[in-house]
Amino acid sequence: MISRMVLWTAVGGLALGTAVRAGEEPKGAVRVVAAGAGFQLLRDGKPYFIRGAGGEGSRELLAQVGGNSVRVWGTENLQAKLDQAHKLGLTIAVGIWLGHERHGFNYNDANQVAKQADMVRETILRYKNHPAVLLWALGNEMEGYEKGDNAAIWSAIQNLAVMAKKLDPNHPTMTVVAEIGGERVKSIHRLCPDIDIVGINTYAGLGSIPKRYKEAGGTKPYIIAEFGPPGIWESPKTSWGVAPELSSTEKAEVYRKNYTLGVAGAKDLCLGSYAFLWGAKQEATATWFGMLLPDGKRLAAVDALQELWSGKPPTNRCPRIDALNLQGPNQVEPGTTVRVDLKAADPEGDPLAVRWVLQRESVKLGVGGDAEEAPPSFPDAILKGDLTGADVKLPKGGGGYRLFAFVSDDRKGAAVANVPLFVKGPIDIPKASVAKLPLVIYDEADQATPPFAPTGWMGNTKSLKVDPAWTTDPQAGKTCMRVAYEANDNWSGVVWQNPPNDWGALPGGWNLTGAKRLSFWARGDKGGEVVSFEFGLLGKEKTYFDTGRGKLDKIDLTPAWKQYSIDVGNQDLSRIKTGFAFVVAGQNRPVVFYLDAIRFE
Repeated sequence: MISRMVLWTAVGGLALGTAVRAGEEPKGAVRVVAAGAGFQLLRDGKPYFIRGAGGEGSRELLAQVGGNSVRVWGTENLQAKLDQAHKLGLTIAVGIWLGHERHGFNYNDANQVAKQADMVRETILRYKNHPAVLLWALGNEMEGYEKGDNAAIWSAIQNLAVMAKKLDPNHPTMTVVAEIGGERVKSIHRLCPDIDIVGINTYAGLGSIPKRYKEAGGTKPYIIAEFGPPGIWESPKTSWGVAPELSSTEKAEVYRKNYTLGVAGAKDLCLGSYAFLWGAKQEATATWFGMLLPDGKRLAAVDALQELWSGKPPTNRCPRIDALNLQGPNQVEPGTTVRVDLKAADPEGDPLAVRWVLQRESVKLGVGGDAEEAPPSFPDAILKGDLTGADVKLPKGGGGYRLFAFVSDDRKGAAVANVPLFVKGPIDIPKASVAKLPLVIYDEADQATPPFAPTGWMGNTKSLKVDPAWTTDPQAGKTCMRVAYEANDNWSGVVWQNPPNDWGALPGGWNLTGAKRLSFWARGDKGGEVVSFEFGLLGKEKTYFDTGRGKLDKIDLTPAWKQYSIDVGNQDLSRIKTGFAFVVAGQNRPVVFYLDAIRFE
């Protein structure tokens, strides 16, 4: 136990020393302190290097294999998670989810930013005294996916960090970014002096983070907030555009190698890490990032981490898949029977079983970890399957498929691998869900599950502000939508999409057969504002296109509310993916207008 320690306060990236007596520390206090040429984390005055994982898998298993901390991304059921973690001797890096611009959050909107700050304040006040709290993680990858240099975002993060420290001086602040490219590191150091720790989500690049972070100007301590196998965006593709997946056996070696280089070998600035994903999740495939299977069986990455954390391998290791090979071509005619050979073994000679699953290739990929639907499977396609391989009759529908081999022992260990396949011929395009009319696109800001999301921002979006919760003079109800385009020239607009952020690459949309019109109310702030309104922007050059479309071009708005409509009664409405849109051009003055009660009837 040290009697005195030097606390680190991030001010312009410089380390400032402040003497504090360890005996005066509140129970459970966590500090970032100077240590030699770098930093370390202290909890209750003792060094605390994070051996963590992120996800909802078994906390008991995490503690058993040597983990000491869990990362969560939001505050759902947080009290119960904190209580359980404390009983198991674990801590939690409390993630407070912040708005993403791709989801419609606008960091130039003072009202939205203020509401978000209120949410952060309430969260910290509610949980700050819980003994399992390790730190406050303010946001996850909300910096965007280009340069990451939006000063409005970083200013909001800085203000939240200042508030967090005033409310709770006993837990450090962190914000988490997607890798460290662009201006991310520079922006945090320049604009967020009260962020103590930089959280970095990194996959294929983990091994080089210690070098690249310093080259980018990083002097603050950092935590590897997510790491795992190479992401689908970092992987080579087949000729039909999908990424082959490493087996769980191969992934374990990736975890081992990258952890050794990027975490264990970088303790001057690195305070620890959270492996991804402690659990199972449909993301790209059913198994791409999961370290566990849905039934709780552990994969080899868990064994690798146990050895890295404890210095000793587990007494009983997971099965191993040494090969999963397709006989013949990977592109075949509909209904073709293919043979796949499997080579699997168990390190301790435990008896093994195998389960074979054929799934359609996932076509509705999320962005930044967004939820994905599991693609359909074809149990009747497996003609024969055992520990030597499988004979599979592929479906008649064209497109991509994956054949999975799930191998398990009788000690809750497993291994998994898959082979991508392509069936030639037309792709079966899933039909859109049938909508119950009227289908309300917008009526109130707190609408529970809107059928379309305003995620398709276009043109000069920096000059566009949208407030979906404007309370002054709504047409009906408590709120309307206020839109302001502040540039004198150029143009901008927003498209309501299903699924969000999709421009025709993914299935979705609504079957609106039976609708007669798309109606909405609109008014200008002063009158004379010219705006165009439409739906059905996706043409047949897209895989998943809008089957109908309509437009009201260059409407001259009045200062009083007026109802407008687009006649859709004679159109094919079997799949509408872009349900509403507006486009506004510069008019040599700010253009402000309002929308309300948007619906298909």
